[in-house]
Amino acid sequence: MNRRQFLQLLVLSGLSPQLANSMALGDDFYDFPEFGNARLLHFTDCHAQLLPVYYREPSVNIGVGKAKNQPPHLTGQAWLKFFGIKAGSREAYAFTDIDFNAAAQIYGKMGGFAHLASLIKQLRGQTGIENTLLLDGGDSWQGSATALWMQGQDMVAACNLLGVDVMTGHWEFTYGQSQVLKNIADFQGDFVAQNVSLTEEALFAGEHENAAVFKPYVIKNLKNARIAIIGQAFPYTPIANPKHFIPDWQFGIQEQALQAMINEIQAGKKADVIVLLSHNGMDVDLKLASRVAGLDVVLGGHTHDAVPKAVLVGKTWVTNAGSHGKFLAVLDLLVKNGRLADLRYQLLPVFSNLLKADQAMQNLIANIRQPFLEKLTQPLAIAEELLYRRDNFHGSFDAILLAALRAENNAEIAFSPGFRWGSSLLKGDTLYFEDLMNHTAITYPNSYVSELSGLEIKNILEDVADNLFNPDPYYQQGGDMVRVGGMTYRCNPEEKIGKRIFECRLLNGELLQAGKKYKVSGWAAVNNVANGKPIWELAAHYLLAKK
Repeated sequence: MNRRQFLQLLVLSGLSPQLANSMALGDDFYDFPEFGNARLLHFTDCHAQLLPVYYREPSVNIGVGKAKNQPPHLTGQAWLKFFGIKAGSREAYAFTDIDFNAAAQIYGKMGGFAHLASLIKQLRGQTGIENTLLLDGGDSWQGSATALWMQGQDMVAACNLLGVDVMTGHWEFTYGQSQVLKNIADFQGDFVAQNVSLTEEALFAGEHENAAVFKPYVIKNLKNARIAIIGQAFPYTPIANPKHFIPDWQFGIQEQALQAMINEIQAGKKADVIVLLSHNGMDVDLKLASRVAGLDVVLGGHTHDAVPKAVLVGKTWVTNAGSHGKFLAVLDLLVKNGRLADLRYQLLPVFSNLLKADQAMQNLIANIRQPFLEKLTQPLAIAEELLYRRDNFHGSFDAILLAALRAENNAEIAFSPGFRWGSSLLKGDTLYFEDLMNHTAITYPNSYVSELSGLEIKNILEDVADNLFNPDPYYQQGGDMVRVGGMTYRCNPEEKIGKRIFECRLLNGELLQAGKKYKVSGWAAVNNVANGKPIWELAAHYLLAKK
């Protein structure tokens, strides 16, 4: 598309010629004044998306308690107003859901490891490799068909070529202990997690010097600064995911252990800057920063919140760098006399049409995909509307999975987990098998059918709602509400557990009865009782049958 065609498309989309002209040139989008003497680059939650994607940010992101109407719990116009972003701009498209289908056709897909690699090389070149670290917040080795079929090995190779220096994890653990350790052995950077240790049983049964499973932190000596990177893996992994994948490992927030580690680094004067590379989720990070002293920066992930300005909590800067490879955080540090004197933080949207694809990464991606292309490119359907996942209560792609569960298993009600990963499709796009896998590629994908009473159904909804809306962030595990099909309900997020969910009804308007049994189908059971078809097999059959 040439410049004239681009401007015409912008105008046809309802933007003024002046605004269209101001946004048409992107050559200098990634040029900004240099600052400081050390640079940290941070991405998180890419969920194995090697290719550029569409990913619609939420239109509903409710905060409760102190988090109400505060970042990251802002969306749409409120988000634009808070951060001072112009409507219709590239940034408005990247950070919000506003007119997403139209804006996506103007600004194109985002992310992709080949384009991310080019941007990282450019930013490293500005300050020098010897002054730059690339940090990965986790959820990188899971989320695509190739990652599942290769048990994360494709992403290990891609992250090695990208030059990741340090990472932590979450969904990486769902490949199982032995595969996790194999992947980490092949990973050329450092995997850190101070909050993962052996269980008492595993410690007693084996020959171990200590309970630590991974390095708790590393010290990186740059030319102008010594940076301590402490790892904080997702603290609720054995609860949010099946425990049987990691039977010998225990997790937690581990405030006291973290504080002791910070004290150790400070007492030994081992580092000038102390960074927590976190997969807690932003609300948890904000609370943790208020309770632990000595952290300079928290580079956060897990909740997929793209927040363009760091939040200062006491003396600690807290950030979150979005998801799906859409963003790259740039933290420029000014280090003087053995301490952090100042910093500049930017969250850069990764526009694939503004960045030349790195050829070496492009070749690696092509080689990874080649054996699977026929299956990946199997067409299943045409999107009749924008298909997305991320919202507190509903996702139009989830609605497909729910319809498939009900139809294929002849169920009255269906449940689908409130995962926040999964790329979007524009209206009119072909839905390929790869797109389906981008929403379902997990190691426990089997569907199930069970008989649940109305009271049991309500209690399930109450439990998930408390996970999402508990005013104490330490009781939040991330994710959105379980998606439901075949019924409706009302929810008051600000109520207490047991009182948030009410008026549960079947689609015919009939209220659910507490003691009556209903046929319910779902997938991704954490308790390992599911033995039905994998969700992608069931959904693909449903879509093809509908033609």
